[in-house]
Amino acid sequence: MINDHEKRKEIDETSGVETTGHEWDGLKELNNPAPRWWLIVWLVTIVWAVGYWIVYPAWPTLTGHTKGIMGWTQYDKLKREEAQITQRQSVWLTKFRASDFDQIKADPGLYEFARAGGEVVFKENCAACHGSGGEGRKGYPNLNDDDWLFGGTVEDIYHTIKVGSRSSHPDTHQTLMPAFGRGGMLTAEQVDDVATYLVNMRAGTGNDAFTRGQAVFEQNCVSCHGAGGAGNRQMGAPRLNDSIWLYGGDKASIVQTITNGRAGVMPTWEGRLSDDSRRQVAIYVHSLGEGE
Repeated sequence: MINDHEKRKEIDETSGVETTGHEWDGLKELNNPAPRWWLIVWLVTIVWAVGYWIVYPAWPTLTGHTKGIMGWTQYDKLKREEAQITQRQSVWLTKFRASDFDQIKADPGLYEFARAGGEVVFKENCAACHGSGGEGRKGYPNLNDDDWLFGGTVEDIYHTIKVGSRSSHPDTHQTLMPAFGRGGMLTAEQVDDVATYLVNMRAGTGNDAFTRGQAVFEQNCVSCHGAGGAGNRQMGAPRLNDSIWLYGGDKASIVQTITNGRAGVMPTWEGRLSDDSRRQVAIYVHSLGEGE
């Protein structure tokens, strides 16, 4: 008696292999068995999976997961690796704490350790305002140049990071650009004349507005910004005779600054960063433009 399978059995004429009976657009599927190597690999993966379930954490349970006979976890691995890193860092950190800025800079290995640590601190805490590379933006100083409101030595930078400007720190830098155009100190015409003078200051010459603006500047601005706009770090007054402007050096921006004043805040990082971190980030910032 012939069964149904034998009735449906069909042999491919070209290969001599039995077909499965499946056909797509004239193409028939051959009933070839899986390669032996594939079966072996498949069995090995099953054995490997069973072994993995026994040795390592694998299956979820109502109270967490199976622990595995080794008790291994990624958290324990992370703790071990962090402990190793901390141990290696402690050697440099001990030396770092015992050295002043000059000694750190004179030691290439220690200097690179401090700079690398400072870069991490900077990107985590300072880049939001000053940019990831310290390039700054409008209202936030560029730290890659050598124009510094409160001094650009590594000691000066460290002190500014510590106390900030117009911050809550009792020793903060106190500085303020008053609103000359809103308090009746200068008329709109005088503000415009001073802006004309500042825009053309480096050229040294100008029209009548330039001359009038120079006179107004000498009467009202020299006490902070210095003769010729050289700046005054004791007061945090920026230089005005170069091309570096915190809020823009075009005439419209200068008019706005003179009219409304400026009172930006640099927060104090004392209490928010450790002294080690403040010293490291001061060294990193100092290195961006080679400091002073």
